[in-house]
Amino acid sequence: MELQYKNPRYRSGRVVNGLTMAGPRAHLRGMGLLNEELAKPFIGVINTFNEMHPGHIHLDTLGQLVKDGVREAGGIPFEMSTLSLCDGFAQGHVGMCHVLPSRELIADSIECYAGGHQLDGLVLIGGCDKIVPAMVIAALRVNIPAILVTGGPMMPAQYKGESYATYQLKEMTGKLLRGELSQEEYEYMEGLMSPGPGSCAMMGTANSMSIVAEALGLTMPGSGCAHAVTGKRKRIAKASGLRIVKLVEENVCPRDIVTQEMLELAVRVGMSVGGSTNLTLHIPAIAHEARLSMRLEEMGKLSATTPTLVKCKPSGPHTLWDLEQAGGVGAVLQALDGLVNLDQMTVNGHTHRENTAAAEWNRKIVRPVENAYSSQGSLVVLKGNLAPEGCVVKQTAVVEKMRRHSGPARCFECEEAAVEAILEGRIHHGDVLIIRGEGPQGGPGMRELLTCTATLVSMGYAESVALVTDGRFSGATRGPCIGHVSPEASRGGPIAAVQNGDIIEIDIDKGRLEVHLSEKELRERLEGLGAFVPKVTEGYLARYARSVSPASRGAVLE
Repeated sequence: MELQYKNPRYRSGRVVNGLTMAGPRAHLRGMGLLNEELAKPFIGVINTFNEMHPGHIHLDTLGQLVKDGVREAGGIPFEMSTLSLCDGFAQGHVGMCHVLPSRELIADSIECYAGGHQLDGLVLIGGCDKIVPAMVIAALRVNIPAILVTGGPMMPAQYKGESYATYQLKEMTGKLLRGELSQEEYEYMEGLMSPGPGSCAMMGTANSMSIVAEALGLTMPGSGCAHAVTGKRKRIAKASGLRIVKLVEENVCPRDIVTQEMLELAVRVGMSVGGSTNLTLHIPAIAHEARLSMRLEEMGKLSATTPTLVKCKPSGPHTLWDLEQAGGVGAVLQALDGLVNLDQMTVNGHTHRENTAAAEWNRKIVRPVENAYSSQGSLVVLKGNLAPEGCVVKQTAVVEKMRRHSGPARCFECEEAAVEAILEGRIHHGDVLIIRGEGPQGGPGMRELLTCTATLVSMGYAESVALVTDGRFSGATRGPCIGHVSPEASRGGPIAAVQNGDIIEIDIDKGRLEVHLSEKELRERLEGLGAFVPKVTEGYLARYARSVSPASRGAVLE
């Protein structure tokens, strides 16, 4: 007896077919499946619903809608969970060391689920900074039919007739300390700044990556900007469940969609909307899993030839809600037509051109190329004797007078020490803060330094003090903040040799970052440094630090 319950073309046939699979069949029947359901495709619904994450608190609802769609289309959904850290709760303390490494844990856990249970297809539900790239990485690594459902942006906060994003509360700390804002008003604003579920209402990493995911063709159209609380977000979830069964039947896999040309399209979209510096970590890692190429230098070249068409907070006045009302990613793709190839297939079976044809394009929010804010995209890659392998700055968030800056270094070995110095008035206008030991290996985990950058803004230094670090920034960061300096200090990078008072020269237009030291003196200083001493010597972070690649290569595990 063969006991063939399922067509062998389905991966899940290995779980239910044959005499030796009586145990799995018994488990499935015990969970309520009927005999005829064993023949249907098994769809893993990987949900990062989380009760301690505003960007994920609503994903249980989306998960149910996805499952409804899968069942309606003739598949069997199995919902599973994986972790999702909130950057907001991890900011400003050692908890942030865990956030970037969680990208690898999430991707690995999805790979384990898909392989261990031999799932036929995946619907990946998540939002926010590391979760979206982790899911894209996993989809490309496993390379079975998959659709990503992002959680959607949070609605902007409203206060005295103006729209706000959460990061702006951090920047008001200085007003509180200077007596320009009462404690009562500050606390009142705390109650307004996170008005509901969704990823923070700004062009931070979360929304940048959600937009990139749609541009990669891995989400249903409109997913990048559809807000968390809207019916549109719910419809996208249901449609994704319906569509995944068709993708399984047609055996359309993520690497069929994410080609080199599609990857370049997605980079240009990310640069045109003022995307986060963290794109330079996540997109190279995505390319790595897709067996494609997208190094830091390549991203810099694409940004240099991509116009900035959108200015959302923190780089401009608009919100993600404004961008959604202006046509969202569809409008951005329409604007970039000619610079990118829109005749590329996406997960819904249609090309970007077909998907964007009906988009309502508001040219005041999404500018046409001929009226672009800038002829270049959001990110600039800098090199020089302080960053031989490169570093990155979000130029769209830098005021004109700070695009070129020269000043004395003020060196700190961690973010906390720098924040303390800023609050105590121990830095001066014109300084260049050097924060080192915060890279992928040295951190470990390459912490976001949002507390430091927000403190600079709140204390009035955003247009006079620069920051250079081997760590990274939140997408909320604005000002002359240069991150991802490679090699990092722990790997013997030149940033480790900088001393207080050394003159640091920044030239964004020329793509240069230099310390005024001779090659001989820099070499002698580096030779005089002791061996790198890890901050963490046991557990996951220690293993991560031993395996992680430099930021310039996407901080992938090697």
